[in-house]
Amino acid sequence: MASKLTSKLFSWLILPTLLLIFLYSLSLPLYAPTSPKPKIPISPSCNLFKGKWVSDPNRRPIYDESCPFHRNAWNCLRNQRENMGRINSWKWKPDKCDLTRIDPVGFLGSMRNKNIGFVGDSLNENFLVSFLCTLRVADSGAKKWKRKGAWRGAYFPKFNVTVGYHRAVLLAKYEWLPKQLDDSNQDGLKGRYRVDVDIPADDWAHIGAFYNVLVFNTGHWWGFDKFPKETPLVFYKAGQLIQPPLEMFDGFKVVLENMIAYIDKELPEKTLKFWRLQSPRHFHGGDWNQNGSCTMDEPLDELQLDLWFDPRYNGVNKEARRLNHLIEEVLKDTTIRSLDLTHLSEFRADAHPAIWLGKKDAVSVWGQDCMHWCLPGVPDTWVDILAQLITPHILETG
Repeated sequence: MASKLTSKLFSWLILPTLLLIFLYSLSLPLYAPTSPKPKIPISPSCNLFKGKWVSDPNRRPIYDESCPFHRNAWNCLRNQRENMGRINSWKWKPDKCDLTRIDPVGFLGSMRNKNIGFVGDSLNENFLVSFLCTLRVADSGAKKWKRKGAWRGAYFPKFNVTVGYHRAVLLAKYEWLPKQLDDSNQDGLKGRYRVDVDIPADDWAHIGAFYNVLVFNTGHWWGFDKFPKETPLVFYKAGQLIQPPLEMFDGFKVVLENMIAYIDKELPEKTLKFWRLQSPRHFHGGDWNQNGSCTMDEPLDELQLDLWFDPRYNGVNKEARRLNHLIEEVLKDTTIRSLDLTHLSEFRADAHPAIWLGKKDAVSVWGQDCMHWCLPGVPDTWVDILAQLITPHILETG
């Protein structure tokens, strides 16, 4: 009798409990909540910019000469530059951490519905082409893109990602001023280039809201080979000529101060901003217009770097370190991150297009190209570094 009562009591208790569980389950969503996005840990001791190049005979480029985004003069595979296998067998090894090679599919997946912009001179275009050809491996349907004032770029429809390049060699607005009547006493003067140090060039002045990541540079046009005494730069601020007139290097400093302040204050705070430091040149035996050459077969040794690049030795390649020192000073206490690709690139005297420019008379007209980089080549390592710096930010901020 007692066992029958216990059985009935158990049934009365368990059935309402099951009913309550069932009713509660109906109120739950039909999907499980997603787990938080993983964060990629970065060691505080990790400096991706300091290290050494190590030979890896099994290393191969991610893309080849068929990439539709190539620029002919940098397509060293198509131009049959010697030692391309050797050039691309070197791997950058940071001193205290690992540099992961970019996974184009994973990277574009993390960047879905976002955009990346490059602003500056042709060395940032060199960087961009490497980036586009690398990412195209993940989306063969990528299309050439040229909107919002961009010089060139690509749209990756599978991920809804745009990567664009805005050509602005000085960053600041500049325009040609023909020679005036009162200039007649200045021998050889053909006119001047007016630089408004406080006004960004139209090519990028209104792009802030479009891009989630921006990479800036300037520096390679700040020389007398681009603006000789016959066509000098003159600097204006608030519409007025700066007095006394500034020499080129002082003008560069004032433009830096104003453009960096503009980027820091006027572009959206959520935009991830980088400033790529100078890409070193490797002219040996003279400058570009003095039969300078760079047909080397191997990277430089670390002990050779100061002799090539330290301004104290007054060599033809001293500009990168000299300008970097000033850029880094102005970048202090801003939200713009320094992308210091100079040191790792200084080693790679072997990796420029040199005489393999894709046109018969290019060298006789322009000299060897010891400034831009072969593609595939060194900028592919720049891409690896940039991707490793972007990814944690995107995963954290969404």
